[in-house]
Amino acid sequence: MTEVTLKELTGQKCKACSADAPRVTDGELASLMLTLPEWDLDKQSGISQLTRSYEFRNFKLAWAFSNKVAELAEEEGHHPAILLEWGKVKVSWWTHAIGGLHKNDFICAAKTDALIKS
Repeated sequence: MTEVTLKELTGQKCKACSADAPRVTDGELASLMLTLPEWDLDKQSGISQLTRSYEFRNFKLAWAFSNKVAELAEEEGHHPAILLEWGKVKVSWWTHAIGGLHKNDFICAAKTDALIKS
C-alpha cells in the first residue's frame, strides 16, 4: 500500500462495519501510522487501538474538545473512548465489531487531529 496522506484520510467517510469486516493489514498499518505520527498503537485486553493525548490550558478547553470529538463520532457513526481530565483529553479509536483496527479508525484519528486546527 502506498502512503496515504492526511488530506486523503480526512476527506473520507467511515463505512459501517460488521464482525466480518477486514482489519487493516500489516502493510496498511505501517503506512497509516506514518500518516499519523502523533498517534500510538496500544493494546488493551489484546485489542489494538489508536491512542493520542491532547493537552490544553485548562479543563474548560479540554471539555470543549471532548465535545467536538463526540460530535465527530456521531457524524461518522464510529465511537471512541474519550478520557477527559484537567487540561488533557485522551482519545482511543478501534473498531468494536472486529476487535481491532479498521481503516475507519485512521479516518477518525485524522479527523480528530483536524479538530485542533478548527
